[in-house]
Amino acid sequence: MKIVIAPDSFKETLSAFEVASTIESSFQNVFPEAEIIKIPIADGGEGTVEAMVTATNGSFMFSEVEGPMGEVSRAKWGMLGNSKTAVIEIAEACGLHLVSADKRNPMAASSFGVGQLLIAALDKGAEKIIIGLGGSATNDGGFGFLRAIGVQFLDSRGNELKGHFETISLLSDIDLSHIDSRIKQTSIEIACDVDNPLLGDQGATRVFAAQKGASHKMIVELESIMTHYYGVISSQLNSQLLDQSGFGAAGGLGFGIKAFLNSELKSGINIVLETLNFNQYLMDADLVITGEGRIDSQSERGKAPIGVINYANQFNCRVFVIAGSVDDPEAFNKKFKVTNSYGIVNEKFSIEKAFEDPHGCLKNVSQKAAEDFRVLVT
Repeated sequence: MKIVIAPDSFKETLSAFEVASTIESSFQNVFPEAEIIKIPIADGGEGTVEAMVTATNGSFMFSEVEGPMGEVSRAKWGMLGNSKTAVIEIAEACGLHLVSADKRNPMAASSFGVGQLLIAALDKGAEKIIIGLGGSATNDGGFGFLRAIGVQFLDSRGNELKGHFETISLLSDIDLSHIDSRIKQTSIEIACDVDNPLLGDQGATRVFAAQKGASHKMIVELESIMTHYYGVISSQLNSQLLDQSGFGAAGGLGFGIKAFLNSELKSGINIVLETLNFNQYLMDADLVITGEGRIDSQSERGKAPIGVINYANQFNCRVFVIAGSVDDPEAFNKKFKVTNSYGIVNEKFSIEKAFEDPHGCLKNVSQKAAEDFRVLVT
């Protein structure tokens, strides 16, 4: 028997590796002779660098950058095994996990450190850069990132705007003459963990800003400023930058990178699974297990488990999903051809208990999943 375990992290509790290892332990208890392959994954968010560098026998790098609230932060990134491709995880530079809950403020949070990581990758000779979007504390449309690589945003008097995102309400002109010249010769792939547009009801601000600390009033203000920002950029670049899928990823960083750089927006999980050559593990797999912290409507917009499920379905593999919680498991299973799905948060475990003892709760649920699979195959 061959079982492939390929989960994403359970945000703010367990890494993808910890999730995979816990599930592995439970299934080994029930199937001690099984071949179990662990493949921790990510979709552009947290864990992307770890997954891709490890899979290609690359090397990890560390750079000091400006964190989301202006503090100095030590950010991890990597060079893949070919020594030509760098992978950057924006959460390392402007991640939500870097800001305590009481200090989260998307009006003030900046993506400046992400631009610093890109420059660091160029300094190491990167010819291609993969930028994983996801898990950001920011909602600045890439304003900070773009300033870090040399874009100057100007008000009507020609003064450069260097403050928080709210200063963008004064934006009148853009100066591109100071952009690092190496960027034009560099191929950039944007690994999106969601496919939301920049603006509107499904956009970066209205969908994600609240979890980053925005009040309802701030959300209205952010959306207004972002709309102005989008309009000025589209006009100044003399292009029709129609709002599109992925522009809203990482608080609009997807838009900021795509608008100014020679870049391509792609599904983050597809980039990761292609790099891992994930197909090779599925050809004779009896079961594929995936999951993340929460399976809900946002999961369908490009999150890691859906990518794994889609790959597994191509090989007609049975699929189990084990997650922190699953909204409407029956409907989810039917829609995505999942054999069974399990949520830690249920009548047995509260969300408080799940956060208090994530490892113990996951092990308990995984054990049940393993026993259910034994019944299924006997």
